[in-house]
Amino acid sequence: MKALEEFLEYLDIEKGRSRKTIDNYERYLRRFLSFADIKRPADITDDLVRKYRIWLNRQNLGRITQNYHLIALRMFLKYLVRRDIPSLTADKIELAKIGERQIDLIEEDDLDRLLKSPEGESLKSLRDKAILELLFSTGLRVSELCALDRESVNLKKDEFSVRGKGSKIRVVFLSESAKKAIQLYLDRRGDVHPALFVRSGKDGSTVKASTRLTSRSIQRIIHHYAIKSGISKKVTPHTLRHLFATDLLMNGADIRSVQAMLGHANITTTQIYTHITDKQLKEVHQAFHARRRKE
Repeated sequence: MKALEEFLEYLDIEKGRSRKTIDNYERYLRRFLSFADIKRPADITDDLVRKYRIWLNRQNLGRITQNYHLIALRMFLKYLVRRDIPSLTADKIELAKIGERQIDLIEEDDLDRLLKSPEGESLKSLRDKAILELLFSTGLRVSELCALDRESVNLKKDEFSVRGKGSKIRVVFLSESAKKAIQLYLDRRGDVHPALFVRSGKDGSTVKASTRLTSRSIQRIIHHYAIKSGISKKVTPHTLRHLFATDLLMNGADIRSVQAMLGHANITTTQIYTHITDKQLKEVHQAFHARRRKE
């Protein structure tokens, strides 16, 4: 369908979406068109979408994955309206209700052991230490971490800019421990590859200078150190992002500031962390509410 190709070009050129996002939208929408077997946008009807939702549910897809398909379709329909192409209106599509998002967290002593778990002076150990410290210090997404170049991070400053989702730029901040870990790692690097984090050789000392670490590689690295640290819970790069956010909130940061540091476009995304601070709020309530009545 020509309209689909034009929509994908619109996401790329006008909206500046990432290649991964565009590929996902294309996959979801082609799945819909394959199911619907229609020739033109005007053939998209409320009844057709209802049948599609039933079909998605029967594919044993989770509610969140089903919603990804519906969000892509809804975005496509909004684009059609903008182009004055007759079709179903986007507001006819409601997303499936899902339960409250669960946040994977570990205890403070677990985090401390995790950050200290890369031991020794090999290039691999220094690299892995720098990865862990940087993730906890900045709250970066793993894809953002992988995309960093050496020149991206100015260690003479406590901050640097990162390009996040939707090509939006935000500032993140380095702790002293993160700066030290990155400096030690870079001092041991003997290559000129621009990537901040690259694969190490089997001996842990030489660098395969042509290979930038991938998201999957970093996931495996963190999984390895979580096991080494004796942590029974699943630990991922996103776990450290969660810990970064909750650490800020628990220590008094306002939610708007945390939103900015995480790079969330919508405050409701950041609000998933607020229930973590409920215990702290309860303690504040017990300490300060109606004190004069107790005296």
